[in-house]
Amino acid sequence: MTPYQDAAVLLAGLAAGAINTLVGSGTLITFPTLLAFGIPPVTANVSNTVGLVPGSVSGAIGYRRELDGQRGRVLRLVVASLLGGLAGGLLLLGFPGAFGAIVPALILLGLVLVVFQPRISAWVARRHEAHGGLPHHGAWWVWPAVALTGVYGGYFGAAQGVLLMAVLGIGVEESMQRLNAVKNVLAAIVNGVAGLLFVLVAHVDWQVVVLIGVGSVIGGQIGATVGRRLPASVLRGFIVVVGVVALGAFILT
Repeated sequence: MTPYQDAAVLLAGLAAGAINTLVGSGTLITFPTLLAFGIPPVTANVSNTVGLVPGSVSGAIGYRRELDGQRGRVLRLVVASLLGGLAGGLLLLGFPGAFGAIVPALILLGLVLVVFQPRISAWVARRHEAHGGLPHHGAWWVWPAVALTGVYGGYFGAAQGVLLMAVLGIGVEESMQRLNAVKNVLAAIVNGVAGLLFVLVAHVDWQVVVLIGVGSVIGGQIGATVGRRLPASVLRGFIVVVGVVALGAFILT
């Protein structure tokens, strides 16, 4: 790539790192950028996933204050994300075009769940009141739902954050900011395990990885600084806007 293309990939990584920390869907910036510079789709997807791992870790560190008191919950859900991310990475290597048809439906589902999350969460809470309320780690279905989201994230990853926030917001009794912190950890696990798999068995463009990695680390800190200042309603609105853009991008391509 030329120096100008290098700079463009670096900036795309920075923007993706910030957006991923806030909600997710940073892949919608980096992946098309790589394709525009002539990188083959599978190589672009694999290299993008590996490159965004440092940014995911950066975002999780940026939200570390909001993780206080959530150790048990996070450790339990990390297992789901790890298994899901590994399965998704294997699916990408074996069936690179399998999920294209259902990605828009998944994003739309996530958007609907985010929009109606307060009402659905209240209904779920009422259902559990007779049994002493929701468990600290969330409703029983949160773990398998996080695992399935990990499968999707390991396969492609765009709007993974939207889906995770929908699942956590409905099934876990916690504030949006603290759930966003959990989301960042889970996304980092998914990207990390899928990225490790790709490094071992797939072709990785290391120049792309370094550029996206450096940019996403900076972006992750920017996203954490901005994100923790947003009220829950604004954060929810931002999630919906990003999700709608993601949905439109998939439908139009």
